[in-house]
Amino acid sequence: MQFRDFIAEDRIIPNLSASTKAEALSELADPLFTQKIISNDLREGVLAALFHREELGTTAVGQGLGLAIPHTKHPGVRGLVGVFGRSVEGIDFASPDGQPVHLFIMLLSNRECADRHLEALVYISRKFRSKDFRNLLLKAATAAQIMDFLEDSDNED
Repeated sequence: MQFRDFIAEDRIIPNLSASTKAEALSELADPLFTQKIISNDLREGVLAALFHREELGTTAVGQGLGLAIPHTKHPGVRGLVGVFGRSVEGIDFASPDGQPVHLFIMLLSNRECADRHLEALVYISRKFRSKDFRNLLLKAATAAQIMDFLEDSDNED
């Protein structure tokens, strides 16, 4: 599993405008609908699934990482898809450490991709433990630069 398996440069949002959890989930999901990766008819259901997952417990990691991995499964999703987002100001995502979240990776898949979904969650968690890696992503100026850092990290394996 690598970042390039589920994230593409056109699904990187370097400057999220959201200021709340609900706004962040919606903004992170937007590219999946505008790029027709997921049918716009499914927007309401996909967002409801994401909100439901957050009600079960926050997807913010805590531990001072400033990371959230909002994720869910929905039958309208083909394969495993992801979106990366960054909030310079940070967003209250009910993180266990009480800190705002700056880095987001949204993952969506269908039930048939449950194994790949889990592999991606493990991969993200492992890679984002590196403070140097997180700092590179926080300082990157563009989506292209963020994608380069993600791919560089993929190549370290």
